[in-house]
Amino acid sequence: MQENHNLDIEQEIPKQIQDLTAGQSYQIDDIGMSKATVLTYENQILKIEPENPQTDEMVTVMRWLSGKLPVPEILAYEKQDGKSYLLMSRISGCMSCDPYYLEHPKELVSLLAKGLKLLWQVDISDCPRERGIEQELSEARERVEKNLVRMDLAEPDTFGKEGFSSPLHLLAWLEEQKPSYEPVFSHGDYCLPNIFFKDGEISGFIDLGDAGVGDKWRDISLCYRSLKHNLDGSFGGRVYEGFQPEMLFEELGIEPDWEKLRYYLLLDELF
Repeated sequence: MQENHNLDIEQEIPKQIQDLTAGQSYQIDDIGMSKATVLTYENQILKIEPENPQTDEMVTVMRWLSGKLPVPEILAYEKQDGKSYLLMSRISGCMSCDPYYLEHPKELVSLLAKGLKLLWQVDISDCPRERGIEQELSEARERVEKNLVRMDLAEPDTFGKEGFSSPLHLLAWLEEQKPSYEPVFSHGDYCLPNIFFKDGEISGFIDLGDAGVGDKWRDISLCYRSLKHNLDGSFGGRVYEGFQPEMLFEELGIEPDWEKLRYYLLLDELF
């Protein structure tokens, strides 16, 4: 990510958003697998991507969450020439994968567990979006049928001799093995880069594209895997000795449901 003043991007931005960001410098981040371009200002974030219904749904959920959870405030949402422009407030603090927290895993896990409990405390009776098992499987099937699943990005043992022969094989197994449903408010991508801390507290949740009413174990599973890979050297290359991701269950005060954990990690392989 580097500081930029890209006139092509600036000229494409809808006028309402130009007015709200006028005179501010920004950094541009178009790194990664997402089709989005992200402009980072001092106190604002502008996400530019091709129009899609999922962004509309995310904006609806984020507006609904205002006052319920620390999430970015929607400052403007515009569509123009096939693109959507989402201007949000910038969450303060640092990602939970910051080196300080990786070096202090007990503090890290305690805060991540606190964040999960905050999500579960949200009253879901009027939540505008359902992200339950059936919705997830329906989207997974669409991705499989359109050949969108990246097998090369899956865990090493998901596909191949010891795993599933193909995404279609995995999908069939998931449709047959549906677990019981424990609905809560789910972040949908509860991984370390999406949870922010400041002054020993949760300062915010970002990247809420899959948020809505979902199974409790979806977020637990993704958090467990994210912890494991951030601390075993899979991400970043540094191994943090003496840490066990099972600490998460201790902090949550629950027994691990390994079958559900495996189910939701396998389901995520299709996304």
